[in-house]
Amino acid sequence: MKFSSLSLALALGLASTASIAADAPAGKPELGEFGVDLSARDTSVKPGDDFNRYVSGTWLKTYQLKDYETSFGSFNALRDRSEEQVHGLIEALRTKGDLAPGSNDRKVRDFYASYMDRDARDAKGIAPLQPVLKRIDAIRSKNDLVNAFANADLDASASPVRLGVDLDRKNPDAYLVSLNVGGLGLPDKDYYTNPDARFVKIREAYVAHIARMLAFTGAKDVQARARKVLELETALARPQWERAKRRDRDKTYNVSTFSELQKQFPSYDFAAHLKAQEMPQPDRVNVVTPDAVQPVLDVVNATPLPVWRDYLAFHAVDGNAELLSREIDNASFEFNGKVLAGQKAQKDDWKRAVAIVGAKDGGLGDAVGELYVARYFKPESKAAMDSLVENLRAALRQNIQQLDWMGEATKAEAYRKLSTFRPKIGYPTKWTDYSSVTIVPDDLVANAIEMRRFERRDENRRVGQKTDRDEWRMTPQTVNAYYNSTFNEIVFPAAILQPPFFDVNADAAVNYGGIGAVIGHEMGHGFDDQGSKSDADGIQRNWWTDADRARFEERTKALGAQYDSYCPLEGQCVNGALTMGENIGDLGGISMAYTAYQLSLHGKPAPVIGGLNGDQRFFLAFGQIWKGKYRDESLLNLIKTNPHSPGMYRANGPVRNFDPWYRAFDVKPGDALYLPPEKRVRIW
Repeated sequence: MKFSSLSLALALGLASTASIAADAPAGKPELGEFGVDLSARDTSVKPGDDFNRYVSGTWLKTYQLKDYETSFGSFNALRDRSEEQVHGLIEALRTKGDLAPGSNDRKVRDFYASYMDRDARDAKGIAPLQPVLKRIDAIRSKNDLVNAFANADLDASASPVRLGVDLDRKNPDAYLVSLNVGGLGLPDKDYYTNPDARFVKIREAYVAHIARMLAFTGAKDVQARARKVLELETALARPQWERAKRRDRDKTYNVSTFSELQKQFPSYDFAAHLKAQEMPQPDRVNVVTPDAVQPVLDVVNATPLPVWRDYLAFHAVDGNAELLSREIDNASFEFNGKVLAGQKAQKDDWKRAVAIVGAKDGGLGDAVGELYVARYFKPESKAAMDSLVENLRAALRQNIQQLDWMGEATKAEAYRKLSTFRPKIGYPTKWTDYSSVTIVPDDLVANAIEMRRFERRDENRRVGQKTDRDEWRMTPQTVNAYYNSTFNEIVFPAAILQPPFFDVNADAAVNYGGIGAVIGHEMGHGFDDQGSKSDADGIQRNWWTDADRARFEERTKALGAQYDSYCPLEGQCVNGALTMGENIGDLGGISMAYTAYQLSLHGKPAPVIGGLNGDQRFFLAFGQIWKGKYRDESLLNLIKTNPHSPGMYRANGPVRNFDPWYRAFDVKPGDALYLPPEKRVRIW
């Protein structure tokens, strides 16, 4: 199940208060005099020329990416801290000898131990994967192939045909089985078809990588076979929808009965696929990208079985490489880490073990989350967040009231949606039950497959059942947040109340510019170009008048054109359509947070601190949460696949559309970021 999220990264357990006062802070904030790291600034840069460099330029000049880092910024620094905290919690379990068999603590400890035992993994080599490879090698018919596609999730392989369970966007009380096509090993279809030299080089490296992985299976003539796999994936890529098009909820809701699905696509045995996947046959299926399905199925039918066997074997080895010997792991890293992401070295094993064991999907995320909450989350943090959410709700209501482009009928629906926003703060009211999971300390591959089976059972049980509105799709220790339009909920895991986003001792302007903008961003997803297609009850329907929707789309089109012009690499630009929802979220977030900050002052002037007025401190805080440094390979991947814009544009893009920023820093015509008032996009 997929939700909109704000790619955050923060974690430091702090106590906090239930409200943010407009006064100067009583204690010492973690960052600087009032909650912002002024030493990161480059004051030789005019704010109006490059606000991102003004607020973070010295840091950008001096920070050197570690060999294992693909990017680094405020989020990553706090993610590292969270990672270290979780590591400490797991290491503490390792010193205990009295953990009850079958307990969550024992499972966490044993899963971690199975990852860290490198010598045992090296001794086994490819052997733990042999049962998977034997099943693939035994494929001799179309039915065998369908079974392999259905079991790709267990094998960590790829599949051009996927059947999964989502929320029904037109009936929030129901789950809906969805049919997707995919099966690509490279990050995006553009990597297969773009003639740019960067992509040509990546494709050649990919062929060499496929050959290396196939060689571990004992295959011969691997170079020629690898090229056939690339040709197969290229054929699969061509008919698939662009990511921006896949964002359109109106185009990706195409529900038919299961019998109609079988009649529409008779060349594929969906019933056999479901049986092999152990998924109950549903009454209804959503075909996400309908006109891409038959072309993909044509590729399935036209491709010889030996090529499919090589395709599946390659992906099985590559998808499990991290769980196998150093030799296989390092060979996979040569492409996936170095070529695609620009890494120069692997992360330490403990970091990688923490990521796997603590993951929501494929790990024991909630078991780790219980430990995290008990140690690091304070009840006062939840109270503070509850208060902030209500402050931002009031601010958005005021902003909606003042909109000159929206009529009263649509506003009434917007108020109702706003009033029904459900915030979920900190951690779930019930934890995932791992009692059916068996974890052993000496077989990492077995543990990984066991967790995949657990995820499959969890997904399959949903078919035909009522949705669970108390469920969380992130763990408390996850440094992120998300909006779920079908439940009309905004979700903030425990790790989110951390500096630089929130600090009890920071100035109010800083907290509103940080955590306030985060809350506003998530609320904004309920009113972005796609979230706005669902109503107060989470039902996907048009609750707008035609005139209001047209005026809204005029503004979003202008915003998209701005982001289309941002090109972080020569010839490679941000996709304004792909990033539209997040860009609207950022712009709406800063607007809501600023309104909330002004309301908190109750008409009184903000104090001047460190020679900076309240508005300046607000915008400095906002700018610094988006500071980030990227390797070119990582940046290319981001702009091709990620619905979020790179950090420099998340700092610069919203402010240049926001009048108070112009006043705060005396931005004038001639400044690089200056937009004439009539060109500034105002939405929420």
